[in-house]
Amino acid sequence: MEFRYSMPTEIYFGEDAVLKNKEVFSSIGKKALVVTGRRSAKMNGSYDDVKQALSETGTDHILFDEVEENPSLETIEKGSEIGKKNLVDFVIGIGGGSPMDAAKAIALFIKNPEINKENIFSAGKLESIPVVAVPTTSGTGSEVTQYSIITSFKEKTKKNLGQSIFPKAAFVDCKYTYNLPENVTVNTAIDAFTHLTEGYLNTNSTYMSEIFGEKGFELFKHCFVKLVKKDFSKEFREKVMLASVMGGIQIAQTGTSLPHGMGYPLTYFKGLPHGLANGVLTIEYLKSFRDQRKINRMLRILGYDTLEELEDVFNQLIDIKVDITEEEIIDYSEQFISNKGKLKNHPEEITFKDIVRIYSKSLLNK
Repeated sequence: MEFRYSMPTEIYFGEDAVLKNKEVFSSIGKKALVVTGRRSAKMNGSYDDVKQALSETGTDHILFDEVEENPSLETIEKGSEIGKKNLVDFVIGIGGGSPMDAAKAIALFIKNPEINKENIFSAGKLESIPVVAVPTTSGTGSEVTQYSIITSFKEKTKKNLGQSIFPKAAFVDCKYTYNLPENVTVNTAIDAFTHLTEGYLNTNSTYMSEIFGEKGFELFKHCFVKLVKKDFSKEFREKVMLASVMGGIQIAQTGTSLPHGMGYPLTYFKGLPHGLANGVLTIEYLKSFRDQRKINRMLRILGYDTLEELEDVFNQLIDIKVDITEEEIIDYSEQFISNKGKLKNHPEEITFKDIVRIYSKSLLNK
């Protein structure tokens, strides 16, 4: 047996994690750039907690609250210029995947002032200033991964920055998710589940990574029942947040697979939220496997006898109609199949026709 495992992020999980462990901030740096969106971090109390923790430890901060959903390279450049101008020595990302991914990218741009949106993807391996992550949704897992997914308008897609930027610390407190709208709760939970699934059914999957996948499936045995019933209790919020962290830890080892790569054009061109874009493709992705043994093991952990039972759950949670043509599906499929890097994590041979079939059965029949 051989495997490689690295998880350098220190995780603080539980109620009031930020305030109970406030000394972590001052141990990392003296002045932070807080990166977040315009509203949610201020409404759910996460920014107040971080601000209080920084104040009580004598740590200065500057606020950059202009991160949009699916952050662009232009936003990354703007945030990094503010950080450089104010001489910050670490970055705190508060929010869902967009602010946390933006925080990682901004930290990289601050550390490397010669980097910009034109040369980042050809820059080679770089280091960043330290990053702290405070997730306020249960799905992205970005608080424990090295990935930073940004939007490139030039390439008309979302893509990974291509660097390894693990947060130095992650403060995970499900209380920030208590007032999330139903659609955000569902979409982000589905995102967490797709991380677990794609990491589990992955070329890079190992005994160590599968521990987190299977424990995450155990949690989703409870979470799917609650999602269908719209019973978003404190117990549900805590379990789905933990499942999200486990999914993140798993894909930090394995990477994601087909639904994530195929979902990016659905987000960029059709405006589907990231988790929903992955989720709408997931069942047909699972059906495409010729070897179903590992999928059957996953289903048993989830408490299902057949894939059709999981499909029924997804049908209850996902109710969308995507305005898409067969020509667009062909175009998306051609772009996807031409990028071998996006295919390498899938453990079976996959063809252009297979990709077209997954898109078509997922989207044209809705």
